[in-house]
Amino acid sequence: MNAPALNFPPELLLRAQGVRVAIFDVDGVLTNGGLYFSAEGEALKRFHTLDGHGIKLLAHAGITPAVISGRDSPALRQRLASLGVRHLRLGAQTKLAAAQNLLDELQAGWPQTAAMGDDWPDLPLLARAVFACAPFDAHAEARARAHYVTAACGGQGAAREFCDLLLVACGRYRPLLEQALADA
Repeated sequence: MNAPALNFPPELLLRAQGVRVAIFDVDGVLTNGGLYFSAEGEALKRFHTLDGHGIKLLAHAGITPAVISGRDSPALRQRLASLGVRHLRLGAQTKLAAAQNLLDELQAGWPQTAAMGDDWPDLPLLARAVFACAPFDAHAEARARAHYVTAACGGQGAAREFCDLLLVACGRYRPLLEQALADA
């Protein structure tokens, strides 16, 4: 097999080694941040399949994906269920408290946690996580606190970049890629 196409700086990979939990924000990370409402007032969201597959790969590699969002909606719950994401804190008023509760439940600490966020409510998580990531179009304060800023915008493959970096760091990217090629 040829070498994988992805290449991340060694210092980022070292920082991300040992991550056991990856926390994702939703609006602006798993979506483009736009909020769509139907005539009945139901919130509609657009998700990217690259991001979803990346989350599934994380779980397959033994990294627990988790979602903490200030919003909650049936569309979001359906998408997360379809991805097998079981660790959720939706409608969280304070993301730090929700994250700490989640980490306690998973018996993990901030030195084993990566976080991806795009705006001020995510800053406490980005500041504490051993590895922090922000989408290209995140607010300046989130980008400034991130160890890695993706090339892609939120909801357009940014979460997949985060997932891929974590997979490379834990040594599972290449074996998963080889398996995908063998299955083709």
